[in-house]
Amino acid sequence: MASKFLLLAFLAVSVCSIALASDPSSLQDFCVADPTGSVPVNGHVCKDPKLVVADDFFFSGLHLAGNTSNPAGSKVTPANVAQIPGLNTFGISLVRIDYAPWGINAPHTHPRATEILTVLEGSLQVGFVTSNPENKLITKVLQKGDVFVFPVGLVHFQHNVGKVNAVAIAALSSQNPGVISIANAVFGSNPAISADVLAKAFQVDKETIYDFQSKF
Repeated sequence: MASKFLLLAFLAVSVCSIALASDPSSLQDFCVADPTGSVPVNGHVCKDPKLVVADDFFFSGLHLAGNTSNPAGSKVTPANVAQIPGLNTFGISLVRIDYAPWGINAPHTHPRATEILTVLEGSLQVGFVTSNPENKLITKVLQKGDVFVFPVGLVHFQHNVGKVNAVAIAALSSQNPGVISIANAVFGSNPAISADVLAKAFQVDKETIYDFQSKF
């Protein structure tokens, strides 16, 4: 009897852990984000349901190509809770990514979301790196219609390996996935990480670090 109780307790804890690993579930039909709310909560305060309108669940713009005239040669157009207040508590969002020829979506992580990406046009080399100590690169070249998954929290990237523009759509398992661009975080933090620390971490001289920091 005791062993059955322990098994049930273990299963209950496991289910709770899984439930807590994603955005909080809604306890009502919807909780449209109220950007004017002043109460600090994990997410957004709910808008009065009587004031909710169709546009709270609507966004237009993913049919438009993003401007890739930048050093990375890519542009991410988000459709998350900031653009669609009705996504609040639903644990999902979307992005469109445009890539110039040979453009990249530089190595980054999403601390709160797994990502599933579909190539709409072009060819993309994609990949992610597993955690320490293996640091194994999992990579593949995708063609139009192909799908790839980036596990939550892992460093990943995309690279247009074609001579024409590429386009992808990605869904993420959070209303606000967050993004940490590795180079920006390491070399462009405010205030800056000590050059002594970075020089030792990357096994280069401090002048090289200062040069990298000047670019961010």
